[in-house]
Amino acid sequence: MSAGADTRARGRPRLYLWMIVLAVAVLLADQATKIWAVSALSDGERVTVVPGFLQFRLLYNPGAALSIGTEATWVFAVAAAVAAAGILYTARRLRSPAWTWGLGGLLGGAVSHLLDRLARDPGFGRGHVVDFIDYGGLFVGNVADIALTTSCAFVMFLSLRGIALTGERRDEPSAPPTLEPR
Repeated sequence: MSAGADTRARGRPRLYLWMIVLAVAVLLADQATKIWAVSALSDGERVTVVPGFLQFRLLYNPGAALSIGTEATWVFAVAAAVAAAGILYTARRLRSPAWTWGLGGLLGGAVSHLLDRLARDPGFGRGHVVDFIDYGGLFVGNVADIALTTSCAFVMFLSLRGIALTGERRDEPSAPPTLEPR
C-alpha cells in the first residue's frame, strides 16, 4: 500500500465520524427549534422576523414539501429510514471532507424527520413533522428542511464537478501509459 493510500485509509473512519457528528448537530438543532416552536407558537401566534419575507408560525405537516402526500405519511417514514440507511451504507467509502458535509447534513435532516414521523401525533409511523419557518407565505419549513435542501444542492454540485466520495475527480485522466522499449 502506498503512503497516500495508507493516509486515506486512516482518514476514512475520522470522516465517517465527522459525518455522524454533523448529522447529530443537525438533528439536535432541528429538534430543539421544534420544541421551542411548539411551546412558543402553540396558540397560533405569529412572530415576524423579516417583514413580508420571514415569520415563525406553527404547522404540523403530515406530508412532504408543500404538504404533498398528506394521506401517505407512513410512506415518508419509510423513505426517511431508507434514505438514512442508504447514506450510512454509502458513506463507508467516504474519503472526501466535502462529501462528509453533504452526507452529514442529509443524514441529520432525514433522521430528524424520521423521528417526527415515529414519535409525534397522531401515532407511530404517521407522525406529523413540525414546521414553523414561514417564507413569505410560499412554504413553511424547519431547520431539517434547510439542512436537507442545502446539503442536496451541495451534493449535486459535487456530482456535477465530478468529485467522487473518495475525493478524486472522475474526469481526471488516468496516467498515460508508459512506453517501454522491447
